Amino acid sequence: MMLLLLAYLGGVLTLLSPCILPVLPFVFARAGGSFLRSTLPLLLGMAITFTVVASLAAVGSAWVAQANQIGRWVALVVMAAFALALLWPAFADRLLAPFQRIGARLSARADAADDAGRGGAWTSLLVGIATGLLWAPCAGPILGLVLTGAALNGASASTSSLLLAYALGAVTALALAVWVGGRVFNALKARLGLGNLLRRVLGVAALLAVVAIAMGWDTGILTRLSAVSTARLEQGLLDAVPGAQPAAVAMTSTGAAAADVPLPVEGELPALDGTTGWLNSPPLTREQLRGKVVLVDFWTYSCINCLRAMPYVHEWAERYRDHGLVVIGVHTPEFAFERNPRNVMRAVDQLKVTYPVALDNDYAIWRAFQNRYWPAHYFVDAQGRIRAHQFGEGNYAHSEQVIRRLLQEAGQTNLPPPADPSAATLQGVAEQADMGNLRSPETYLGHGRAENFASPGGIVRDQQSAYALPAQWALNQWALQGPWSVDQESATLAAAGGRIAFRFHARDLHLVLAPATEGTPVRFRVLLDGKPLQAADAGGDVRPDGSGVVDEHRLYQLVRQRADIGEHLFEIEFLDPGVQAYAFTFG
Repeated sequence: MMLLLLAYLGGVLTLLSPCILPVLPFVFARAGGSFLRSTLPLLLGMAITFTVVASLAAVGSAWVAQANQIGRWVALVVMAAFALALLWPAFADRLLAPFQRIGARLSARADAADDAGRGGAWTSLLVGIATGLLWAPCAGPILGLVLTGAALNGASASTSSLLLAYALGAVTALALAVWVGGRVFNALKARLGLGNLLRRVLGVAALLAVVAIAMGWDTGILTRLSAVSTARLEQGLLDAVPGAQPAAVAMTSTGAAAADVPLPVEGELPALDGTTGWLNSPPLTREQLRGKVVLVDFWTYSCINCLRAMPYVHEWAERYRDHGLVVIGVHTPEFAFERNPRNVMRAVDQLKVTYPVALDNDYAIWRAFQNRYWPAHYFVDAQGRIRAHQFGEGNYAHSEQVIRRLLQEAGQTNLPPPADPSAATLQGVAEQADMGNLRSPETYLGHGRAENFASPGGIVRDQQSAYALPAQWALNQWALQGPWSVDQESATLAAAGGRIAFRFHARDLHLVLAPATEGTPVRFRVLLDGKPLQAADAGGDVRPDGSGVVDEHRLYQLVRQRADIGEHLFEIEFLDPGVQAYAFTFG
């Protein structure tokens, strides 16, 4: 119920987002009619279409995405006909006969029905369905949470209900805006005799919206025109509303599990079936693990949060291995290249992971745990019951205290002293984030989850296009320069000399990169504020002169500032073609 409320509130906040702008002309074109017979059916049509398309897109394959693109073009044709009908009804009646039922006469029929008191709800519903195909809401934290859960956990009534709640929240906000705008619209028609003029203005606005959507400006330029960012508002809701984030077990002020608070039973350890392979161990079953305390660690090797938590997991595995603790790393990929067993084997070797690793390429164990986070730690007692969990980084002393309590419950008495987290020697990407200077969020470069893209003209999906850097920057905007192809999860460079730039504020900057062709390295050089990166600010994968090589599919640490930590413009220039870029992370 709490997630439904959050999804609804996230939809309400959509009204403050620039992504609503392209569909406003179509919505306000119905503002002059009856709310129940005109506006409400249109908004419900939008909500239904968005829910159906988003549900399919979240769990479907490539053909669904292609079908959605076809649907958008059909909708563009319908809405262009609708806009022409607003401008020249008589002309549209004569020349747009093929669209009489779905385009040219939509507005005229609905208006005539309203005037005659017959309704027009079905016509407005059809307009709303077409408009819904054009609506692409900005994926803020709340919608991102819903879509990620849908993509990872599969199709379900719960997924569709959350998407519908989000759409109904947006409909509520739009209905209020239309109610206010409709009163103004009617007042102007009644007192100033401007009905025809307003109709034509809305027709022009609708045509401009069709052009903007067809050119991709609805996800590019309009984003940069926004004066309001809803991401912080949405994240505030996630943080503030009770139940939005799963709760951990009771803790003291020092981060340790309270000694007098019993650890709850959160469920049974699921079967570890459905893996695509195991590393460092033969396949393990829950029956084999009975009598052992088990730490299940969900991770993926290009995730910076996982890499920062890994030294502590290593420490626990070594410290308590001879006292009944079994650590199982469940490697669940986020990007396609992380499904390659050779890439995972190389990462396991480089990261010195010695405990068993289950390859969860099909998300079987992920779904069995109903997990949604990287990293996620589940603590299982000797009876096979899940007794606690930790989502995300941090709380390491608390997590170790849970391990010790479960070992003691299992009869272990001579436990070594707990580790001192502050004494750990952490280097490279494992060093904990500088939260006091962290102002930049994880940012994806594939069009499936891209935000804050600043190159003029926006992203051209799934085909090569020439990009340029913008003249002006805002914090957390990023851009491409040169010939790039942007697909669902990455951007691929077609010629040498291409660049990626990001206006960021953080101590560390990381970028997940890969050579497009295995065995063909790509050289690069890094600039900060237009100048070659200084040795003092070079990340672990950059030489003192600011140069480096992309030769593996992994996360690369490119910037680690030692002094002047603030807002800077990062640029990486690739001296060879064929690099693939996936996501920025910061620390």
